[in-house]
Amino acid sequence: MIFVNLPVRDLARSTAFYEAVGGTKNPQFSDETASCMVFSEAIHVMLLTHDKYRMFTQRPIADARATSAALIALTAQDRADVDAIVDRAAAAGGVADPNPKQDHGFMYGRSFEDPDGNVWELIWMAPPPSA
Repeated sequence: MIFVNLPVRDLARSTAFYEAVGGTKNPQFSDETASCMVFSEAIHVMLLTHDKYRMFTQRPIADARATSAALIALTAQDRADVDAIVDRAAAAGGVADPNPKQDHGFMYGRSFEDPDGNVWELIWMAPPPSA
């Protein structure tokens, strides 16, 4: 399993944003300081208020709108799925395509930025030809 922990300025807004792009809030691991967003059995995103996030690190919280600490990439089922997720992100208040769209025929990728500036990449890769 992977848990991506993100500091957020507005927990309610970020929770709504991640629900719009396909996450489901797990109330068992959510409270007024955190929302556990489930994308699959293996992928969870922990949205943490700044005060909660500071409990796990002594380092300053970066402003993801001004700096880049990580690029998080997920695969999608097909090209249409990539476009649909990016479109939902933009409609929910995110930024579509903060990085250039990539289309190499066998691989297609786009990105979106969440309300706190974290960039997510969505990639579809064509299955290898069967022998």
